[in-house]
Amino acid sequence: MRYLSKSIFSVKSLISRKPYFSTMSINLKAPVFAGNPIRSKTPKPTDPFSPTSAFQTLKTLLSGQTQIQEPSSPKFKVLPFRKGRPLAGSTGDSVKKWHLGWLNFVDFKGVLEGSDLKLSDDLLVYLGYESKEEKEHDSVVYWAIDVSESISLVEELGNRQFCFVELRTLMVATDWADDSAMGELAIAGHARALLEWHNTSRFCGSCGEILVPAEAGRRKQCKKDSCNKKIYPRVDPVVIMLVIDKENDRALLSKQSRFVPRMWSCLAGFLEPGESLEEAVRRETWEETGIKVGEVIYHSSQPWPGNPKCKK
Repeated sequence: MRYLSKSIFSVKSLISRKPYFSTMSINLKAPVFAGNPIRSKTPKPTDPFSPTSAFQTLKTLLSGQTQIQEPSSPKFKVLPFRKGRPLAGSTGDSVKKWHLGWLNFVDFKGVLEGSDLKLSDDLLVYLGYESKEEKEHDSVVYWAIDVSESISLVEELGNRQFCFVELRTLMVATDWADDSAMGELAIAGHARALLEWHNTSRFCGSCGEILVPAEAGRRKQCKKDSCNKKIYPRVDPVVIMLVIDKENDRALLSKQSRFVPRMWSCLAGFLEPGESLEEAVRRETWEETGIKVGEVIYHSSQPWPGNPKCKK
């Protein structure tokens, strides 16, 4: 899994000049997959909506060790994923608008009990919470769960008029002026990145022992007592750039063999060790096109969920 952090650049000229880097003045809303509304500051460990406390409460309720059917504080909402695709539905008559398929605690427990999914700590990840200081009982904790191994659960969710949708499809279908929809897209991107990291990061890189989830999926830890290494979600910095020939009013785009007809894209590439963003822009452009660039202007940055490896 690569949970990418993209830096977007504008390269103003195809003519080689003295290297120069400056910041472009912009006034834009958060880009795609940024501006997550439930990623607030980390709560205190003793708070009921902190990752560890909320996870213990959720497991206790799901195990049937208590008769409580709906938690009063905090409340829980769960977003199922299948092979990197979030659960989603749509509303509206003439114009359809998509929304994430959040399940409240009662619905999630009901769906889970009627499925063949075996709940384990590495399936659920903590996404964040919403809390109003004056109404703490209205606190909501959000979770994501990977249900890729359960066929019956997928069928049950389909009966509820939901389906699992590719994240890029949702991105294209989103009105970028709709703050609420953009917020849900950011939540879905964050969730997929965490779940994919859990799927691919299974063993310790130091001793080879199994990694176990910790802090409700926010990190992992080596199972071996003598190692006990802590592992955090991986972030791979990437540059994506629009190369501009200002004098001739044109831009340089690329096309891959897998692209559909009439589809083109900007150039992009991963940073190499010991390389700056500006150096990566120049190197990647040269490697992919053989063109040397001049002035590099930074535009903005955004998170990127990456491309999950689907399970067979």
